[in-house]
Amino acid sequence: MKVKVKYFAMLREEVGLSEELVEVAAAAPTVAEVRQACAQLHGEAFEKVRRIRAAVDGVMAADDVVVPEGAETAFFPPVTGG
Repeated sequence: MKVKVKYFAMLREEVGLSEELVEVAAAAPTVAEVRQACAQLHGEAFEKVRRIRAAVDGVMAADDVVVPEGAETAFFPPVTGG
């Protein structure tokens, strides 16, 4: 399944993209599976920014939350500015 992923703050700077479509092997992936797919694409950025929070469709999400088809997943450091 392809998932729309947005990156914010320092993570966006490290990845070099504000958003992208990421292919995830699972049919109904969790936030953790989406994070893992992104880390495979941008490993150095995800290693450098160690603490990364997630949101699904604008709502904070834990790693076990399932990302529905068509949903937007966002990754960002715990503290971001406007």
